[in-house]
Amino acid sequence: MDPGNDTGMSKFLLLGLSEEPEQQPLIFGLFLSMYLITVFGNLLLILAVSSDSHLHTPMYFFLANLSFADICFTSTTIPKMLINIQTQNKVITYKGCLSQMYFFLLFSGLDVFLLTVMAYDRFVAICHPFQYMVIMNPWLCGLLVLVTWGISVLHSLLETLMILRLSFCTKVEIPHFFCELNQMIQLACSDTFLNNIVMYFSAMLLGGVPLTGILYSYGKIVSSIYGISSAKGKYKAFSTCASHLSIVSLFYCTSLGLYFSSAATQSSHSGAVASVMYTVVTPMLNPFIYSLRNKDIKKALMRFSGIAALKR
Repeated sequence: MDPGNDTGMSKFLLLGLSEEPEQQPLIFGLFLSMYLITVFGNLLLILAVSSDSHLHTPMYFFLANLSFADICFTSTTIPKMLINIQTQNKVITYKGCLSQMYFFLLFSGLDVFLLTVMAYDRFVAICHPFQYMVIMNPWLCGLLVLVTWGISVLHSLLETLMILRLSFCTKVEIPHFFCELNQMIQLACSDTFLNNIVMYFSAMLLGGVPLTGILYSYGKIVSSIYGISSAKGKYKAFSTCASHLSIVSLFYCTSLGLYFSSAATQSSHSGAVASVMYTVVTPMLNPFIYSLRNKDIKKALMRFSGIAALKR
């Protein structure tokens, strides 16, 4: 190993979205606001679902888990970014960088798998309505969530262990606001061939399989809705999965948009800016999409607000 490649003494500098001093207060205020809205919105959704017995169904059980994953997802990156701006210190330790990358991969993977499970839930509800409660029993719902956690943990652990085998220069500048896996691999001073193989294979397997499952589920859903004779029946069937479809579209469109924009511009800075869409904006919008398009959630939020007001 080169003397200048001492991983234990490495300093990682998160360059953030902009290095212009006059833009830092604006970025700080904007991201603090979005982070607070994300945490408050998703936490309120979790409390509404858990406090209302009418929402103790598989669909809302998965939604509460998605909201929890979104809170954790944004909490792995935004607080550190805000601290760096406030203290004007861009340094993150090697252990801190690995920890951030591990939890980012964990909760981003959890998001993907939960969206897939929710698509399967809507498929069963619309295509097999009479067997829905039998198929989507509490045991299966718990097992599906446990499996999503297990796969996400193993994947993030694998990627982190693969990074541990790499060596880095004593001062590494990361053109991002968090320790992103691809950036870490690109900035390593040692051979990264095996890391790239694992990263691309994991992306195809853990990204392609869930997307295929979602597309298959919605293909069957559309086919079933098309077979319903009444317009009212079609609208009712579609309305049950409209919110989930909106979130899936938002998540995958922003993720694919980031991939293609980064590939086209070859600019790390533009990739960092584009990643804000799926790391911050999408988790922030999820509770609003569900609460605005779902009458049950609206009623639960009103009941929860009423109970909270009475307790005061």
